[in-house]
Amino acid sequence: MKKYLLLFIIAIFVMSCSKKVEVKGKITGGSPLERIEFIEASGVATLPLTNIGLKNDGTFTGSFEAPKNGMYVISYGGKQNLIYLKGGQKLEISGNGSTFPTEYIITGDAKKNNDFFSATQKYLTNYAQTFNMNELIMKDEKTFIKGIQKLEADINKNIDENVKKFNPDNEIVTWKKNDLSGTLLTIMNQYELSHKQMGNPSFKVTKAFTDYENKLQTNKDVMLKENPFYRQYLLAKMSSDFQKYAETNSKGRTDVVTSELFNQYLKGKKDISQVTKDYLLAFVMAQSDIHPGTPAKTIDKITKIINDDIKDATIKEDLKKILFAITGFKIGEMAPEASLIKQDGKSYKLSENKGKPYMISFYASWNPYIGEATVPVLKEVVNFYKSKMNFVFVNVDDTKDQFIKTSNSLLKGINGTNVYGEGGLTSDIAKKYGVYGFKLPCFIVVDKDGKVASKPFFNLGDPELVTVLDKQTGLSAPKVDPRVQLQPGLGGEPSVQQAPNPQPQPEKVK
Repeated sequence: MKKYLLLFIIAIFVMSCSKKVEVKGKITGGSPLERIEFIEASGVATLPLTNIGLKNDGTFTGSFEAPKNGMYVISYGGKQNLIYLKGGQKLEISGNGSTFPTEYIITGDAKKNNDFFSATQKYLTNYAQTFNMNELIMKDEKTFIKGIQKLEADINKNIDENVKKFNPDNEIVTWKKNDLSGTLLTIMNQYELSHKQMGNPSFKVTKAFTDYENKLQTNKDVMLKENPFYRQYLLAKMSSDFQKYAETNSKGRTDVVTSELFNQYLKGKKDISQVTKDYLLAFVMAQSDIHPGTPAKTIDKITKIINDDIKDATIKEDLKKILFAITGFKIGEMAPEASLIKQDGKSYKLSENKGKPYMISFYASWNPYIGEATVPVLKEVVNFYKSKMNFVFVNVDDTKDQFIKTSNSLLKGINGTNVYGEGGLTSDIAKKYGVYGFKLPCFIVVDKDGKVASKPFFNLGDPELVTVLDKQTGLSAPKVDPRVQLQPGLGGEPSVQQAPNPQPQPEKVK
């Protein structure tokens, strides 16, 4: 009996500690070409946790591991909204294709918390229409503080009323109040900057002002970890001081990297905690220096800072993931094997290309940049280099059936090997190669010894990619006129999801 009781207790414990969120729902009038993504809202440099496709009738199902209970960004069709989720929940969500996820309906486990959140957000929208913030910022300090205090009291009153109505978890109520504090602090910083810029650079606020600022930061440790808006407030507060530091320490230098300067600046701030330094430095890295066009030398500097100066393990890991998603493997690393299958169901290994260089092309039917724009250029590239190298087309659609349809349709007549990563963006190969929806289509070159020979490319006409292909094959491709404007997906680069916040953003540290 004791044995069975123990097993039951263990089972309950495992369930309660589960981080998985199971998602299902329907978007009426939704398009199978659009994807639903969930992203942790409190992260410093976060990547999509899942990428879910719609069936023809608008229904969808999926799941993802939620790093923690809290706010997440849900995106679909170029629109975003916040949603509160907890590990172990079954999220049932629906809406209309023209408004989702700006508007959504939730049933099941996540209902009460998100009904509370939606009600408070609706109140804020209506309240904002009655409140003239620009006029308040122009007032004298005493009147301004009185106005901000009224704003805080009115919104907190609404929060308390909705707590009684929806009975949400304490966690989301705390988040909501901390979010309000972060917003008020940002407004107070705008007030201070505005009065300094009105012909009075020596303007200083009184003790009453700073006391109120300190009161709003009672939960600053939690706010720092959960609220990107609060981090932006802290950056804005030190913006002027950092600007002076940067101007002094970058004179005569042509290799200045914002993250490097900011890291040096923070080292001199003994009054700032290490965890605060980690969050702010990571935020600046993600906003300023980590993107597809970052030069290799800059990437090396950023990598060293992450390894040496970021102390928080979670932040360090997040930054390394985003860096890998952007830059890929180090040149010369062995290209890892991964589970792949052909149309006939037989397994395929990338190492079958050993002895000859090859290019891996990742694609999916739902990606807007594949098809008419990319395929003709891809065909030209393949035809030019096929005598000296192989081509492997890796499909990351949701199902094998869709892979077969897509490869037969899009890649018909193009010389190469068509294979499928089972599970699409959750497949073995997508995880090993850091493939996300925003990176498609994506091209990586591997040399004859099976070693990575290039960073990920998103533009088949990129001169750097052409140089790599020429080097690996010994051929010399015709030069492309750099004045020619390429189509998005050929000349444009993907954007990376960065600690998203659907609210207006204050000016960031530059």
